[in-house]
Amino acid sequence: MVRVVVVVVEVVVVVVEVVVVVVEVVVVVVVAAVAVVVVVAVVVVVVVAVVVVVAAVAVVVVVAVVVVVVVEVVVVVVAVVVVVAAVAVVVVVAVVVLVVAVVVVVVVAVVAVVVVMVVMVVWR
Repeated sequence: MVRVVVVVVEVVVVVVEVVVVVVEVVVVVVVAAVAVVVVVAVVVVVVVAVVVVVAAVAVVVVVAVVVVVVVEVVVVVVAVVVVVAAVAVVVVVAVVVLVVAVVVVVVVAVVAVVVVMVVMVVWR
């Protein structure tokens, strides 16, 4: 009878050891699964970080392009204003020169007429 009890106790011990081994395997599998999930999460975070960095670089590039375009537009507008101002100055100078020339011609003509008249009066 004692032998039967010893055998039963040994069987129970073996069953408990098997259960412990199964629990340990389950724990190892769960830890491995958690490790895989953590690795996947880290990869996802890295990918998201790379996407954010690429997006930030793209935004910086777009802003730089916009700034360059705005600077080019300002340069063109300044150039147009300078050309228009130059043309206006040339036109004003030309008009002033023309008016002075006309005044000089009229004054010379009047003086010439007066001189001719004086000469004719003195000559007679």
